[in-house]
Amino acid sequence: MRKFDSILAEIRFGYGLSPRIAAPRDAALVLSGLSAPDDMVARFPTEPFNVFRERMVAAQAANTVRRKARGTEQAQQARKNRNLINADARRAWMGWIGQTLLRRTYSETPFRERLIAFWADHFTATGKRGVIRRATTPYVDDAIRPLITGRFADLLQAAVMHPVMLDYLDQTKSIGPNSDLAERRSKKKGSGLNENLAREVLELHTLGVDGPYTQTDVTQLAEMFTGMTFQAKNGYKFRKDFVEPGEETVLGETYPDAYNDKPVRAVLEDLAAHPATARHVAWKLAVHFTTDTPDDTLVDALENAYLAHDGALLPLYETLLDHPSAWAPDLVNFKPPIDFMSSAFRALAPESDAIAGVKAGSIRQFITGPLITMGQAWESPGGPDGWSEDDPDWITPQGLAARVTWAMNVPNVFMGALPDPRGFVDTALGAYADDVVRFAAASAESKPEAIGLVLMSPAFQRR
Repeated sequence: MRKFDSILAEIRFGYGLSPRIAAPRDAALVLSGLSAPDDMVARFPTEPFNVFRERMVAAQAANTVRRKARGTEQAQQARKNRNLINADARRAWMGWIGQTLLRRTYSETPFRERLIAFWADHFTATGKRGVIRRATTPYVDDAIRPLITGRFADLLQAAVMHPVMLDYLDQTKSIGPNSDLAERRSKKKGSGLNENLAREVLELHTLGVDGPYTQTDVTQLAEMFTGMTFQAKNGYKFRKDFVEPGEETVLGETYPDAYNDKPVRAVLEDLAAHPATARHVAWKLAVHFTTDTPDDTLVDALENAYLAHDGALLPLYETLLDHPSAWAPDLVNFKPPIDFMSSAFRALAPESDAIAGVKAGSIRQFITGPLITMGQAWESPGGPDGWSEDDPDWITPQGLAARVTWAMNVPNVFMGALPDPRGFVDTALGAYADDVVRFAAASAESKPEAIGLVLMSPAFQRR
Protein backbone atom coordinates (compact mmCIF):
# COMPACT_ATOMS: atom_id res chain seq x y z
CA MET A 1 0.00 0.00 0.00
CA ARG A 2 1.24 3.50 -0.84
CA LYS A 3 1.57 5.75 2.17
CA PHE A 4 -1.55 7.78 2.99
CA ASP A 5 -1.30 11.37 1.78
CA SER A 6 -3.60 13.78 3.62
CA ILE A 7 -3.31 16.51 0.98
CA LEU A 8 -4.05 14.10 -1.85
CA ALA A 9 -6.94 12.64 0.16
CA GLU A 10 -8.65 16.04 0.28
CA ILE A 11 -8.09 16.67 -3.42
CA ARG A 12 -8.86 13.23 -4.86
CA PHE A 13 -11.53 12.00 -2.46
CA GLY A 14 -13.03 15.33 -1.41
CA TYR A 15 -13.47 18.79 -2.84
CA GLY A 16 -9.99 20.10 -2.21
CA LEU A 17 -8.13 21.87 0.55
CA SER A 18 -9.69 24.32 2.98
CA PRO A 19 -8.18 27.07 5.17
CA ARG A 20 -10.75 26.26 7.87
CA ILE A 21 -10.71 22.46 7.97
CA ALA A 22 -7.64 20.31 8.56
CA ALA A 23 -6.91 17.51 6.11
CA PRO A 24 -7.45 13.99 7.56
CA ARG A 25 -4.41 12.33 9.11
CA ASP A 26 -5.22 8.78 7.94
CA ALA A 27 -7.64 6.66 5.92
CA ALA A 28 -9.35 5.40 9.08
CA LEU A 29 -10.45 8.94 9.87
CA VAL A 30 -11.82 9.37 6.35
CA LEU A 31 -13.86 6.18 6.69
CA SER A 32 -15.04 6.77 10.25
CA GLY A 33 -16.36 10.15 9.18
CA LEU A 34 -18.81 8.40 6.86
CA SER A 35 -20.49 6.72 9.80
CA ALA A 36 -20.56 9.85 11.96
CA PRO A 37 -23.73 11.98 12.20
CA ASP A 38 -24.44 13.88 9.01
CA ASP A 39 -24.11 17.39 10.47
CA MET A 40 -24.16 19.07 7.05
CA VAL A 41 -27.85 18.19 6.62
CA ALA A 42 -28.70 19.92 9.89
CA ARG A 43 -26.43 22.89 9.25
CA PHE A 44 -27.43 23.48 5.62
CA PRO A 45 -30.92 21.97 5.24
CA THR A 46 -32.85 21.61 2.03
CA GLU A 47 -36.35 20.16 1.98
CA PRO A 48 -37.70 16.61 2.39
CA PHE A 49 -39.68 15.30 -0.54
CA ASN A 50 -42.80 14.88 1.57
CA VAL A 51 -42.69 18.64 2.22
CA PHE A 52 -41.93 19.39 -1.42
CA ARG A 53 -45.04 17.39 -2.40
CA GLU A 54 -47.23 20.04 -0.79
CA ARG A 55 -46.41 22.29 -3.74
CA MET A 56 -47.40 19.51 -6.13
CA VAL A 57 -50.75 19.08 -4.36
CA ALA A 58 -51.42 22.83 -4.51
CA ALA A 59 -50.45 23.01 -8.20
CA GLN A 60 -52.65 20.04 -8.98
CA ALA A 61 -55.60 21.70 -7.23
CA ALA A 62 -55.02 24.92 -9.20
CA ASN A 63 -54.96 23.01 -12.47
CA THR A 64 -58.22 21.29 -11.57
CA VAL A 65 -59.89 24.63 -10.99
CA ARG A 66 -58.57 25.93 -14.34
CA ARG A 67 -60.08 22.98 -16.20
CA LYS A 68 -63.45 23.10 -14.47
CA ALA A 69 -63.85 26.88 -14.58
CA ARG A 70 -62.29 27.52 -17.98
CA GLY A 71 -62.84 31.08 -19.24
CA THR A 72 -63.78 32.54 -15.85
CA GLU A 73 -61.99 34.88 -13.42
CA GLN A 74 -61.69 31.91 -11.07
CA ALA A 75 -59.68 30.06 -13.71
CA GLN A 76 -57.45 33.09 -14.26
CA GLN A 77 -56.76 33.29 -10.53
CA ALA A 78 -56.01 29.57 -10.42
CA ARG A 79 -53.51 30.04 -13.24
CA LYS A 80 -51.82 32.84 -11.28
CA ASN A 81 -51.71 30.63 -8.20
CA ARG A 82 -50.12 27.82 -10.16
CA ASN A 83 -47.50 30.20 -11.56
CA LEU A 84 -46.72 31.44 -8.05
CA ILE A 85 -46.25 27.84 -6.89
CA ASN A 86 -43.88 27.16 -9.79
CA ALA A 87 -41.94 30.33 -9.02
CA ASP A 88 -41.66 29.36 -5.35
CA ALA A 89 -40.34 25.92 -6.32
CA ARG A 90 -37.83 27.54 -8.67
CA ARG A 91 -36.56 29.87 -5.92
CA ALA A 92 -36.23 26.94 -3.52
CA TRP A 93 -34.38 24.94 -6.17
CA MET A 94 -31.90 27.78 -6.65
CA GLY A 95 -31.40 28.00 -2.90
CA TRP A 96 -30.58 24.32 -2.71
CA ILE A 97 -27.55 24.66 -4.98
CA GLY A 98 -26.23 27.18 -2.47
CA GLN A 99 -26.82 24.69 0.36
CA THR A 100 -25.10 21.97 -1.67
CA LEU A 101 -22.05 24.19 -2.21
CA LEU A 102 -21.98 25.08 1.48
CA ARG A 103 -22.04 21.41 2.46
CA ARG A 104 -19.06 20.80 0.20
CA THR A 105 -17.30 23.90 1.51
CA TYR A 106 -17.65 23.21 5.21
CA SER A 107 -17.86 19.43 5.51
CA GLU A 108 -15.24 17.78 7.68
CA THR A 109 -16.01 14.59 5.75
CA PRO A 110 -15.93 15.76 2.12
CA PHE A 111 -15.60 12.13 1.00
CA ARG A 112 -19.25 11.78 2.04
CA GLU A 113 -20.25 14.67 -0.22
CA ARG A 114 -18.32 13.17 -3.13
CA LEU A 115 -19.98 9.80 -2.65
CA ILE A 116 -23.42 11.39 -2.52
CA ALA A 117 -22.70 13.15 -5.80
CA PHE A 118 -21.38 9.91 -7.31
CA TRP A 119 -24.45 7.87 -6.37
CA ALA A 120 -26.85 10.67 -7.30
CA ASP A 121 -25.30 10.61 -10.77
CA HIS A 122 -25.41 6.80 -10.91
CA PHE A 123 -29.13 7.01 -10.14
CA THR A 124 -29.79 10.12 -12.19
CA ALA A 125 -33.37 11.34 -11.87
CA THR A 126 -35.12 14.65 -12.36
CA GLY A 127 -38.80 15.44 -12.69
CA LYS A 128 -39.99 15.90 -16.26
CA ARG A 129 -42.70 18.55 -16.09
CA GLY A 130 -44.50 20.82 -13.66
CA VAL A 131 -43.41 21.39 -10.08
CA ILE A 132 -41.65 18.03 -9.76
CA ARG A 133 -38.95 19.29 -12.15
CA ARG A 134 -37.44 21.03 -9.12
CA ALA A 135 -37.45 17.97 -6.86
CA THR A 136 -34.02 16.45 -7.56
CA THR A 137 -32.37 17.74 -4.39
CA PRO A 138 -35.19 16.41 -2.16
CA TYR A 139 -34.90 13.10 -4.04
CA VAL A 140 -31.16 12.91 -3.41
CA ASP A 141 -31.49 13.85 0.25
CA ASP A 142 -34.27 11.29 0.75
CA ALA A 143 -33.20 8.31 -1.36
CA ILE A 144 -29.43 8.65 -1.75
CA ARG A 145 -27.79 10.57 1.07
CA PRO A 146 -28.91 8.42 4.04
CA LEU A 147 -27.99 5.13 2.33
CA ILE A 148 -24.47 5.59 0.93
CA THR A 149 -22.88 3.54 3.72
CA GLY A 150 -25.42 0.70 3.68
CA ARG A 151 -26.16 -2.03 1.15
CA PHE A 152 -26.25 -1.34 -2.56
CA ALA A 153 -29.52 -3.30 -2.72
CA ASP A 154 -31.19 -0.86 -0.32
CA LEU A 155 -29.83 2.13 -2.22
CA LEU A 156 -31.07 0.59 -5.47
CA GLN A 157 -34.59 0.08 -4.14
CA ALA A 158 -34.82 3.55 -2.60
CA ALA A 159 -33.72 5.24 -5.84
CA VAL A 160 -35.66 3.10 -8.32
CA MET A 161 -38.92 3.27 -6.39
CA HIS A 162 -38.76 6.98 -5.58
CA PRO A 163 -41.47 9.18 -7.15
CA VAL A 164 -38.89 11.36 -8.93
CA MET A 165 -37.35 8.32 -10.63
CA LEU A 166 -40.80 6.95 -11.49
CA ASP A 167 -41.70 10.28 -13.08
CA TYR A 168 -38.35 10.69 -14.87
CA LEU A 169 -38.47 7.32 -16.60
CA ASP A 170 -42.21 7.37 -17.32
CA GLN A 171 -43.04 4.50 -14.99
CA THR A 172 -46.20 6.24 -13.86
CA LYS A 173 -47.58 5.72 -17.39
CA SER A 174 -46.71 2.03 -17.59
CA ILE A 175 -49.79 -0.18 -17.65
CA GLY A 176 -49.85 -3.94 -18.12
CA PRO A 177 -51.38 -5.04 -21.48
CA ASN A 178 -53.72 -7.39 -19.65
CA SER A 179 -54.19 -5.36 -16.49
CA ASP A 180 -57.57 -4.48 -15.05
CA LEU A 181 -57.13 -0.89 -16.22
CA ALA A 182 -56.23 -1.98 -19.76
CA GLU A 183 -59.35 -4.13 -19.87
CA ARG A 184 -61.49 -1.13 -18.95
CA ARG A 185 -59.85 1.11 -21.52
CA SER A 186 -60.62 1.44 -25.19
CA LYS A 187 -58.60 -0.84 -27.47
CA LYS A 188 -57.42 2.31 -29.26
CA LYS A 189 -55.34 3.33 -26.27
CA GLY A 190 -53.21 0.20 -26.32
CA SER A 191 -51.49 -1.48 -23.39
CA GLY A 192 -49.35 1.44 -22.30
CA LEU A 193 -46.44 -0.77 -21.16
CA ASN A 194 -43.34 1.40 -20.80
CA GLU A 195 -39.89 -0.18 -20.66
CA ASN A 196 -37.79 2.89 -19.80
CA LEU A 197 -37.27 2.16 -16.11
CA ALA A 198 -36.67 -1.55 -16.65
CA ARG A 199 -34.06 -0.88 -19.34
CA GLU A 200 -32.16 1.69 -17.29
CA VAL A 201 -32.23 -0.48 -14.17
CA LEU A 202 -30.50 -3.25 -16.11
CA GLU A 203 -28.25 -1.13 -18.31
CA LEU A 204 -27.25 1.72 -16.00
CA HIS A 205 -28.10 0.91 -12.40
CA THR A 206 -27.07 -2.74 -12.12
CA LEU A 207 -25.64 -5.06 -14.80
CA GLY A 208 -24.16 -2.46 -17.13
CA VAL A 209 -24.58 -1.77 -20.84
CA ASP A 210 -22.77 -5.01 -21.73
CA GLY A 211 -24.51 -7.00 -19.02
CA PRO A 212 -25.95 -10.51 -19.51
CA TYR A 213 -29.54 -9.56 -20.26
CA THR A 214 -31.79 -9.70 -23.32
CA GLN A 215 -34.71 -7.72 -24.65
CA THR A 216 -36.97 -10.39 -23.17
CA ASP A 217 -35.52 -9.64 -19.72
CA VAL A 218 -36.24 -5.95 -20.24
CA THR A 219 -39.87 -6.63 -21.17
CA GLN A 220 -40.40 -9.07 -18.33
CA LEU A 221 -38.92 -6.63 -15.83
CA ALA A 222 -41.10 -3.84 -17.25
CA GLU A 223 -44.16 -6.03 -16.70
CA MET A 224 -43.05 -6.71 -13.15
CA PHE A 225 -42.67 -2.97 -12.53
CA THR A 226 -46.27 -2.23 -13.55
CA GLY A 227 -48.20 -0.92 -10.58
CA MET A 228 -45.46 1.36 -9.28
CA THR A 229 -46.63 4.95 -9.43
CA PHE A 230 -47.12 7.91 -7.10
CA GLN A 231 -49.65 10.53 -6.12
CA ALA A 232 -48.89 14.14 -5.25
CA LYS A 233 -50.94 13.83 -2.05
CA ASN A 234 -49.64 10.49 -0.81
CA GLY A 235 -46.27 9.89 -2.48
CA TYR A 236 -45.32 6.40 -3.66
CA LYS A 237 -48.34 4.20 -4.41
CA PHE A 238 -48.73 0.70 -5.82
CA ARG A 239 -51.77 0.40 -8.06
CA LYS A 240 -53.07 -3.13 -8.47
CA ASP A 241 -55.17 -2.21 -11.49
CA PHE A 242 -51.96 -1.34 -13.43
CA VAL A 243 -50.38 -4.74 -12.80
CA GLU A 244 -49.68 -7.15 -15.65
CA PRO A 245 -50.96 -10.49 -14.29
CA GLY A 246 -48.88 -13.65 -14.30
CA GLU A 247 -45.35 -14.71 -13.44
CA GLU A 248 -42.31 -12.97 -14.88
CA THR A 249 -38.86 -14.39 -15.54
CA VAL A 250 -35.76 -12.19 -15.42
CA LEU A 251 -32.26 -13.61 -15.97
CA GLY A 252 -33.66 -17.12 -15.63
CA GLU A 253 -35.30 -16.48 -12.25
CA THR A 254 -39.10 -16.69 -12.12
CA TYR A 255 -41.00 -14.38 -9.79
CA PRO A 256 -44.54 -15.14 -8.62
CA ASP A 257 -47.71 -13.43 -9.71
CA ALA A 258 -48.51 -10.80 -7.09
CA TYR A 259 -50.54 -7.62 -6.88
CA ASN A 260 -47.96 -5.83 -4.71
CA ASP A 261 -44.33 -4.72 -4.97
CA LYS A 262 -42.78 -7.74 -3.23
CA PRO A 263 -41.59 -9.22 -6.56
CA VAL A 264 -40.10 -5.84 -7.47
CA ARG A 265 -38.07 -5.75 -4.28
CA ALA A 266 -37.05 -9.38 -4.81
CA VAL A 267 -35.79 -8.83 -8.35
CA LEU A 268 -33.89 -5.70 -7.29
CA GLU A 269 -32.23 -7.71 -4.52
CA ASP A 270 -31.21 -10.35 -7.05
CA LEU A 271 -29.92 -7.79 -9.54
CA ALA A 272 -27.90 -6.14 -6.78
CA ALA A 273 -26.30 -9.50 -5.93
CA HIS A 274 -25.38 -10.33 -9.54
CA PRO A 275 -21.62 -10.54 -10.36
CA ALA A 276 -22.12 -8.25 -13.36
CA THR A 277 -23.47 -5.57 -11.02
CA ALA A 278 -20.43 -5.97 -8.80
CA ARG A 279 -18.15 -5.42 -11.80
CA HIS A 280 -20.15 -2.49 -13.11
CA VAL A 281 -20.21 -0.67 -9.76
CA ALA A 282 -16.51 -1.41 -9.17
CA TRP A 283 -15.53 0.00 -12.54
CA LYS A 284 -17.59 3.17 -12.09
CA LEU A 285 -16.12 3.85 -8.63
CA ALA A 286 -12.59 3.34 -9.93
CA VAL A 287 -13.12 5.67 -12.88
CA HIS A 288 -14.70 8.39 -10.77
CA PHE A 289 -12.05 8.44 -8.08
CA THR A 290 -8.87 7.64 -10.00
CA THR A 291 -8.70 7.86 -13.80
CA ASP A 292 -10.69 7.31 -16.98
CA THR A 293 -8.60 4.14 -17.50
CA PRO A 294 -8.39 2.66 -14.00
CA ASP A 295 -5.92 0.03 -12.85
CA ASP A 296 -7.41 -3.43 -13.47
CA THR A 297 -6.22 -4.61 -10.07
CA LEU A 298 -8.21 -1.83 -8.40
CA VAL A 299 -11.38 -2.76 -10.28
CA ASP A 300 -10.80 -6.43 -9.41
CA ALA A 301 -10.30 -5.57 -5.73
CA LEU A 302 -13.47 -3.50 -5.62
CA GLU A 303 -15.44 -6.21 -7.38
CA ASN A 304 -14.19 -8.86 -4.95
CA ALA A 305 -15.02 -6.66 -1.95
CA TYR A 306 -18.54 -6.13 -3.26
CA LEU A 307 -19.15 -9.86 -3.69
CA ALA A 308 -17.46 -10.85 -0.44
CA HIS A 309 -19.61 -8.45 1.59
CA ASP A 310 -22.94 -8.96 -0.19
CA GLY A 311 -22.95 -5.51 -1.72
CA ALA A 312 -22.17 -3.61 1.49
CA LEU A 313 -20.72 -0.26 0.43
CA LEU A 314 -18.37 0.61 3.29
CA PRO A 315 -16.00 -2.29 2.41
CA LEU A 316 -15.83 -0.91 -1.13
CA TYR A 317 -14.76 2.49 0.11
CA GLU A 318 -12.20 0.90 2.42
CA THR A 319 -10.83 -1.14 -0.48
CA LEU A 320 -10.62 1.98 -2.61
CA LEU A 321 -8.66 3.88 0.02
CA ASP A 322 -6.36 0.91 0.66
CA HIS A 323 -5.34 0.36 -2.94
CA PRO A 324 -1.95 1.70 -4.16
CA SER A 325 -3.32 3.03 -7.45
CA ALA A 326 -5.69 5.30 -5.54
CA TRP A 327 -2.64 7.15 -4.22
CA ALA A 328 -0.78 7.70 -7.48
CA PRO A 329 0.61 11.22 -6.92
CA ASP A 330 -0.18 12.67 -10.34
CA LEU A 331 -3.48 14.54 -10.51
CA VAL A 332 -5.23 13.08 -13.55
CA ASN A 333 -9.03 13.36 -13.53
CA PHE A 334 -10.33 16.71 -14.78
CA LYS A 335 -12.95 18.23 -12.48
CA PRO A 336 -16.41 18.68 -14.00
CA PRO A 337 -17.76 22.25 -13.69
CA ILE A 338 -19.77 21.80 -10.49
CA ASP A 339 -16.81 20.09 -8.82
CA PHE A 340 -14.47 22.86 -9.94
CA MET A 341 -16.85 25.44 -8.49
CA SER A 342 -17.20 23.42 -5.27
CA SER A 343 -13.42 23.19 -4.92
CA ALA A 344 -13.10 26.94 -5.43
CA PHE A 345 -15.60 27.68 -2.69
CA ARG A 346 -13.88 25.21 -0.36
CA ALA A 347 -10.49 26.84 -0.97
CA LEU A 348 -11.88 30.35 -0.52
CA ALA A 349 -14.13 29.41 2.44
CA PRO A 350 -16.50 32.41 2.26
CA GLU A 351 -18.82 33.05 5.17
CA SER A 352 -21.87 30.83 4.86
CA ASP A 353 -24.21 33.84 4.78
CA ALA A 354 -22.46 35.06 1.65
CA ILE A 355 -23.90 32.05 -0.22
CA ALA A 356 -27.01 31.14 1.74
CA GLY A 357 -28.27 34.73 1.72
CA VAL A 358 -27.84 35.31 -2.00
CA LYS A 359 -30.98 36.10 -3.97
CA ALA A 360 -32.16 33.92 -6.83
CA GLY A 361 -31.03 36.44 -9.44
CA SER A 362 -27.47 36.36 -8.13
CA ILE A 363 -27.50 32.57 -7.97
CA ARG A 364 -28.51 32.58 -11.62
CA GLN A 365 -25.87 35.15 -12.55
CA PHE A 366 -22.92 33.75 -10.64
CA ILE A 367 -23.61 30.01 -10.26
CA THR A 368 -26.29 28.34 -12.38
CA GLY A 369 -25.72 30.52 -15.44
CA PRO A 370 -21.94 29.96 -15.51
CA LEU A 371 -22.48 26.22 -14.99
CA ILE A 372 -24.60 26.14 -18.14
CA THR A 373 -21.85 27.92 -20.07
CA MET A 374 -19.28 25.49 -18.68
CA GLY A 375 -21.43 22.63 -19.97
CA GLN A 376 -23.04 21.25 -16.79
CA ALA A 377 -26.45 22.74 -16.09
CA TRP A 378 -27.37 22.20 -12.44
CA GLU A 379 -29.38 18.99 -11.98
CA SER A 380 -30.08 18.79 -15.71
CA PRO A 381 -28.00 15.98 -17.25
CA GLY A 382 -28.67 15.08 -20.85
CA GLY A 383 -30.00 11.60 -20.07
CA PRO A 384 -30.40 8.88 -17.44
CA ASP A 385 -26.72 7.93 -17.79
CA GLY A 386 -25.83 11.14 -15.95
CA TRP A 387 -22.76 13.28 -16.51
CA SER A 388 -19.75 12.13 -18.47
CA GLU A 389 -16.61 10.93 -16.69
CA ASP A 390 -14.52 11.44 -19.85
CA ASP A 391 -12.11 14.35 -19.46
CA PRO A 392 -12.31 15.52 -23.10
CA ASP A 393 -16.01 16.23 -22.63
CA TRP A 394 -15.11 18.99 -20.15
CA ILE A 395 -11.94 20.32 -21.80
CA THR A 396 -13.59 22.42 -24.48
CA PRO A 397 -12.79 25.98 -25.62
CA GLN A 398 -16.15 27.32 -24.46
CA GLY A 399 -16.03 25.45 -21.16
CA LEU A 400 -12.48 26.56 -20.33
CA ALA A 401 -13.22 30.16 -21.29
CA ALA A 402 -16.22 30.12 -18.97
CA ARG A 403 -14.05 28.79 -16.14
CA VAL A 404 -11.52 31.56 -16.66
CA THR A 405 -14.25 34.22 -16.60
CA TRP A 406 -15.76 32.74 -13.44
CA ALA A 407 -12.40 32.32 -11.67
CA MET A 408 -11.38 35.90 -12.38
CA ASN A 409 -14.66 37.61 -11.49
CA VAL A 410 -16.90 35.60 -9.18
CA PRO A 411 -14.78 34.86 -6.06
CA ASN A 412 -14.71 38.58 -5.29
CA VAL A 413 -18.54 38.57 -5.23
CA PHE A 414 -18.78 36.07 -2.38
CA MET A 415 -15.78 37.22 -0.31
CA GLY A 416 -15.67 40.14 2.08
CA ALA A 417 -12.02 40.41 1.17
CA LEU A 418 -9.97 38.15 -1.07
CA PRO A 419 -7.11 36.26 0.60
CA ASP A 420 -3.48 37.16 0.07
CA PRO A 421 -2.55 35.51 -3.25
CA ARG A 422 0.78 34.15 -2.05
CA GLY A 423 -0.84 32.43 0.91
CA PHE A 424 -3.77 31.29 -1.21
CA VAL A 425 -1.44 29.28 -3.44
CA ASP A 426 -0.61 27.03 -0.50
CA THR A 427 -4.16 27.05 0.83
CA ALA A 428 -5.59 25.87 -2.47
CA LEU A 429 -2.84 23.58 -3.74
CA GLY A 430 -0.67 22.50 -0.81
CA ALA A 431 2.24 20.41 -2.04
CA TYR A 432 0.94 20.71 -5.61
CA ALA A 433 1.84 24.41 -5.78
CA ASP A 434 4.79 24.77 -8.17
CA ASP A 435 7.07 27.68 -9.01
CA VAL A 436 5.03 28.58 -12.10
CA VAL A 437 1.78 29.17 -10.24
CA ARG A 438 3.60 30.91 -7.38
CA PHE A 439 5.20 33.33 -9.82
CA ALA A 440 1.89 33.91 -11.63
CA ALA A 441 0.07 34.70 -8.39
CA ALA A 442 2.81 37.02 -7.18
CA SER A 443 3.05 38.84 -10.53
CA ALA A 444 -0.65 39.36 -11.17
CA GLU A 445 -1.85 42.94 -11.53
CA SER A 446 -4.68 42.52 -9.04
CA LYS A 447 -5.93 40.20 -6.32
CA PRO A 448 -8.88 38.95 -8.37
CA GLU A 449 -6.54 38.11 -11.24
CA ALA A 450 -4.11 36.35 -8.89
CA ILE A 451 -6.85 34.27 -7.29
CA GLY A 452 -8.22 33.43 -10.72
CA LEU A 453 -4.80 32.26 -11.93
CA VAL A 454 -4.51 29.90 -8.96
CA LEU A 455 -7.99 28.50 -9.55
CA MET A 456 -7.22 27.98 -13.24
CA SER A 457 -3.86 26.32 -12.62
CA PRO A 458 -3.56 22.75 -13.98
CA ALA A 459 -3.15 21.35 -10.47
CA PHE A 460 -6.39 22.96 -9.24
CA GLN A 461 -8.34 21.78 -12.28
CA ARG A 462 -7.50 18.12 -11.64
CA ARG A 463 -7.70 15.65 -8.81
